[in-house]
Amino acid sequence: MPAAKSGTSRAKATKSKTRPAKTAKTGPAMINLALQGGGAHGAFTWGVLDRLLEDDRIGVEAISGTSAGAINAVVLADGFMRSGVDGARERLHDFWQHIARLGALSPIQRSPLDIWLGNFSLDHNPAFLYFDMLTHIASPYDLNPANLNPLKELLEAEIDFERVQCCSDIKLFISATNVHTGRVKVFTGDEISADSVMASSCLPLVFQAVEIDGVPYWDGGFMGNPVLFPFFYHSQSNDIVLVQVNPLERKETPVTSREIHNRMNEITFNASLTKELRAIEFVSRLVASENLDPDRYKRVHMHIIDTGEELLELSASSKMNAEWRFLTHLRDIGRQTADTWLAANFDNLGKRSSFDLGEHFHTTRIEGEI
Repeated sequence: MPAAKSGTSRAKATKSKTRPAKTAKTGPAMINLALQGGGAHGAFTWGVLDRLLEDDRIGVEAISGTSAGAINAVVLADGFMRSGVDGARERLHDFWQHIARLGALSPIQRSPLDIWLGNFSLDHNPAFLYFDMLTHIASPYDLNPANLNPLKELLEAEIDFERVQCCSDIKLFISATNVHTGRVKVFTGDEISADSVMASSCLPLVFQAVEIDGVPYWDGGFMGNPVLFPFFYHSQSNDIVLVQVNPLERKETPVTSREIHNRMNEITFNASLTKELRAIEFVSRLVASENLDPDRYKRVHMHIIDTGEELLELSASSKMNAEWRFLTHLRDIGRQTADTWLAANFDNLGKRSSFDLGEHFHTTRIEGEI
């Protein structure tokens, strides 16, 4: 990938009360964070971020986020600008707690049977089933002509976007899909606002398109979940840590209508990301084989923190479950997953990838390819 320009600012590490002792390294290992969207499953990302932020061996140089990943990104930046990493962790906790309070007012809740069984799915809730069916019959322009959105109101009330726009220590990239052109739009700097975050989170069957400067936008996941290319040009760090909420692979073949629909969405929302990962793998091989100038192209170190088997078992409907018990459950899984990942892969940062893209894409290579 083309090397970044010099002079890029780096995140400042602020001491946290619960951090491990510093290593012999001079300064923290700088990383770029790529945060996927996934509704309530973004609470898993909250847990990952919480664990990474408390480790002063790591600094965050840039964040690319889509949908729930975009929300996590701006909340983190707002808190970081207030009082460093401790402020970022506090703001993430408080914001997700506000999400739970909003969710408590929704008619879409777990059924008594699901609560008794410990199932976080909403598949047995009549309100959810009716709403899901209705979105395939009527558009959000019919169902919500006033375009009311409590999430936007929460963002505007809780996030100081002027402060976020001034966050120079951590660069932010928020992606949305241009409805007219089908191309990705990356919002950064003073373009980041409640509207751009809502554009990144705009599921077209649920919300009206978000218009910014006369241009309508839908969820960024269609064209980048999230986009990685800004890191190649605007970051000095070679390390990208993808916090993966939507699985790239599943072992089972979906057989029910809901399972098929869910897997179709996962593939669709991972398609652009998969292409970018494939490009990173290809360029890395060319650099390694000296077919590209290493002074012009940097070899990206790719790392993935994924949800693992526990979240694979959750149905797609659980992405709309904003119950505090569920959100903190996901947060705890995220923290533990990140902790395990750090123990196994911290020493790879700045040196090599911990996720083997070559192995991941080996079945797609054409005979004779470099």
